[in-house]
Amino acid sequence: MTQLVTLKDVTVQFEQRKVLDKINLSINESEITTLVGPNGAGKSTLVKVILGLQKTDSGKVTKQNKLRIGYVPQKLKLNETLPLTVDRFLRLAGKYSQQERQDALALVGASHLIQADVHKLSGGETQRVLLSRALLIRPQLLVLDEPAQGVDVQGQVDLYNLIDTIRHRFNCAVFMISHDLHLVMAKTDNVICLQHHICCSGTPSAISNHPSYLQMFGNTPESSLALYQHHHDHHHHDLSGDPVTGDATSCHNHKHGHTHD
Repeated sequence: MTQLVTLKDVTVQFEQRKVLDKINLSINESEITTLVGPNGAGKSTLVKVILGLQKTDSGKVTKQNKLRIGYVPQKLKLNETLPLTVDRFLRLAGKYSQQERQDALALVGASHLIQADVHKLSGGETQRVLLSRALLIRPQLLVLDEPAQGVDVQGQVDLYNLIDTIRHRFNCAVFMISHDLHLVMAKTDNVICLQHHICCSGTPSAISNHPSYLQMFGNTPESSLALYQHHHDHHHHDLSGDPVTGDATSCHNHKHGHTHD
């Protein structure tokens, strides 16, 4: 298993307060890792460390040489007085051709939005556009900061299906912050519980029974993590819920939660 990013004893302090305390973790190729924790636990700071936007006070961050990282922020902050279409927004990401921009939107089921006003997009449409922008560089690591925020429940299910599809198509790692525990637990390979330090980490099934996780989030019965199942030949959906076929490989039996936190 190729390690794309490794953190060893990473500590970050703000005014003598340890926001991150001796963090040790690895992000592996083609795996989905989900970071959970209460507000103020240091999740956003950890993401900034991984992105290279936050210096560490101690410890070591190692990245694969010339690692391509795609980033989807929690919110899109734009000057609403400036007219901006989706296509123009994607052009601001770099010198990508019209075909590349169209392909990126098609990957997330958003081709119809190419001439839409960015300021008038719904929460789900905005996330699709942000995700398409991150995919333009064909990332080896996709970092998502609460990607389902502002998206309805069905849209969240579709979003996590799409992320899973992208992971397989690009063979990329996914590292995301999420509060949608019931939904995420059914679609992730690894879970990391953070409260300034790593309280526990491991597979969803192992973490859901860990004392630190239970203390942080309460008891989440396994049945609530798999309230919806479907069986069919195509394996994935795009964000609009349409079946996606392609070179992705996944199990035939998907489990999705349909509950809010």
